[in-house]
Amino acid sequence: MSTSTDQAGPERPAAPEDTPSAASAPEPTDGTGRFLDSDLALQVHFLTSRARGRGISHANRELEGLDLKVRQFSVLSLAASGMNPSQRELGEFLSLDPSQIVALVDNLEKRGAVRRETDPRDRRSKIIVATEPGQALHARALAILTDSEDYTLSTLSPRERKQLRSLLLKIAF
Repeated sequence: MSTSTDQAGPERPAAPEDTPSAASAPEPTDGTGRFLDSDLALQVHFLTSRARGRGISHANRELEGLDLKVRQFSVLSLAASGMNPSQRELGEFLSLDPSQIVALVDNLEKRGAVRRETDPRDRRSKIIVATEPGQALHARALAILTDSEDYTLSTLSPRERKQLRSLLLKIAF
């Protein structure tokens, strides 16, 4: 990749019209704006990873007062949904390996937020169910994460937020 316009090198392909250029991004406040012209700044994998990292970091900071992190909230949220997920289903849906799910459920169980019950669909399996205190914790955490999402997505219009959610659903599932 060419690092300056004076050097000879392969031409960078023109971005399709429906792809925003890095120039349309707001200038970062951390001094990294000069990298917006790099090929990396237009790579979807990099952009989704960076957006995820920024969102998760903010959300985790906001959840500190509840002694929760986003991953714990994800397990708690599905446990509080009434859908009775098994540990295996949690792992598959959250893209976490079984040992990570066990650790997250153990932590929430120690806090009294969830309990393991025998799965009536498969008695060899356990479902994870939110307790009453877990339901209350979920409600408080959900309010915090809703505000955190608003903060993270503050540069997007309501229409853009809806479009982003739709596109991410297509990619994720």
